[in-house]
Amino acid sequence: MHTLRESDEFWSDSYRGHAIATLNRGNGWLVYLDHVLQHNKLFVTAEAAVVWLRRQIDSAAPSQAH
Repeated sequence: MHTLRESDEFWSDSYRGHAIATLNRGNGWLVYLDHVLQHNKLFVTAEAAVVWLRRQIDSAAPSQAH
């Protein structure tokens, strides 16, 4: 995974063709998927936020099983 931007307050990248980002608001990390804030989601760490974002994308992907 290639990091596009990283700081103490903000992190963004792409994952499977989707833009993902986290933003530290002091009391937790907000998450953005394809530049849209995911409401009612606040994470203790940026890492937890990224794991959640990737799972959302993975669960929305069509099944690759034949």
